[in-house]
Amino acid sequence: METPNISIEFFPPKTPEGAEKLRVARQKLAELQPKYFSVTFGAGGSTQQGTLDTVREIQSEGHIGAPHLSCVGGTRESIRGILREFQSHDIRRLVALRGDLPSGYGGAGELRYASDLVEFIRAETGDWFHIEVAAYPEMHPQARSPQDDLQAFARKVQAGANAAITQYFYNPDAYFQFVDNVAKLGVDIPIVAGIMPITNYTQLMRFSEMCGAEIPRWIRLKLASFGDDSASIKAFGLDVVSGLCEKLLAGGAPGLHFYSMNQAAATTAIWQRLQGSPTAA
Repeated sequence: METPNISIEFFPPKTPEGAEKLRVARQKLAELQPKYFSVTFGAGGSTQQGTLDTVREIQSEGHIGAPHLSCVGGTRESIRGILREFQSHDIRRLVALRGDLPSGYGGAGELRYASDLVEFIRAETGDWFHIEVAAYPEMHPQARSPQDDLQAFARKVQAGANAAITQYFYNPDAYFQFVDNVAKLGVDIPIVAGIMPITNYTQLMRFSEMCGAEIPRWIRLKLASFGDDSASIKAFGLDVVSGLCEKLLAGGAPGLHFYSMNQAAATTAIWQRLQGSPTAA
């Protein structure tokens, strides 16, 4: 198999120890030669400085960094300021999202949807940024219907998105069906598959509950059967996720975006498996 086109996501560390652990993980993951590293944004922009600091550090190491930018809770003026700061640091790639409201927060902000944010970024900065947006093969948890969700995605593309990254999923048919459905709406941007390695059953269940990602019953029951046997969970997770990646790439997915959780081992093991490396066995 050819080397897949991959990108890797981090979250901004909250402590000096976390920052050091991320540096070590990033050094290992850089060996996989990802296209770029993205860095998430807290609810309502709560980690804005940490996001920028992490992206700048990634750039100083000679890699491409892509900050996430959320519009929820922000004003046009505040977002304009963030865009100018990104430009001043020669950041050329970003992930534009509606984002989540922090708990107890009132209004949604002046830009209500990711499509509004993409349109605003293009109006303010022209073609300066390569803009990634989110895609939901299993439907956004707050969408009214699958058709509404597809239309919302198409609006982000019409507003000027260059490419998309999906929410993670474990059913490849959901991804291929989504790609086919948006193609019928005239969408032809690359839709990169978001990949969540499986290393911890409880954590995976919690994340999936929050974001609306479905864990197929056969995977859920198998993971539950391992109890606290973390080695078996990781070995089974490696088999499942590597197999998923193989199907996606064979079916024409333009790339894989790994949700690394600031860890290197699981993503590296999947990548090695995809390369047919004996060290991944």
